[in-house]
Amino acid sequence: MSKTVELQIEKSRNLVEGLRKHLNGIGGGVTNDEINDMEQAIRELEAINAEVERLREELTPKVKQMNEKMARVKASYAEKKKTLKGYYPQERWVEYGIPDKR
Repeated sequence: MSKTVELQIEKSRNLVEGLRKHLNGIGGGVTNDEINDMEQAIRELEAINAEVERLREELTPKVKQMNEKMARVKASYAEKKKTLKGYYPQERWVEYGIPDKR
C-alpha cells in the first residue's frame, strides 16, 4: 500500500472513530449516515488500493522485461545505422529508413 493512501486511510479511520465517540457532542454538524458513508468510502478505497497493488506486482516484471528488450532494440538500431552510414553516402540513407541529415 502506498504511504499516501495508507496514511489517509489511517487518518480517516481515526476521524470516524472520534466522530462516533462524540457524535452527540458535535451539535448536529455530522450525522450518523455521513459517518457510515465515510466508513464505506474507506472500505472501497482499501479494496481499490489492494487491486492496484496486485496489478503493480504483475506490472513490475513486465516493465523490466520491456526495458531490457528496448535496450536491445536501441543498441541493434544504433549498430545497424552506423554500419549503413559507413557504407552509403548521405543521400541514400533515407532509403534504409535513416532520417538523419548528417
